[in-house]
Amino acid sequence: MKAVSPECQALLIKSMQSTLSKLENACTKMNENGSSTTLAKQRRDAVKIALDRLENAWHGTDFSYEAEDILEARNVLIGILPSVEKQYEKVKDGSPQKTLLERRIASIEAAIEALGAHTQ
Repeated sequence: MKAVSPECQALLIKSMQSTLSKLENACTKMNENGSSTTLAKQRRDAVKIALDRLENAWHGTDFSYEAEDILEARNVLIGILPSVEKQYEKVKDGSPQKTLLERRIASIEAAIEALGAHTQ
């Protein structure tokens, strides 16, 4: 994995935590409305694995997932990245949303790298 400063690590982990929280809330609301939650749950689970892997890589926390789950999470994140990048392109420079999306993209990229390194 690329070297990342402790300050950047904290920002990327916070961004991934925020993404996980948003997906958990979306799953809850969709479930209450009777909507299909398959995709949201798949993304939520992938982000949870990604967050755990980043914390493992940078802070040595426990990380005990099956290789199949890790590969699936990595593939889900790879699939999410283009849509986040498209959102980023549409946001005005200097806006808080732009900063949030920059961090989200960086956290997803770091997680993809960390998950890939773990499976090799």
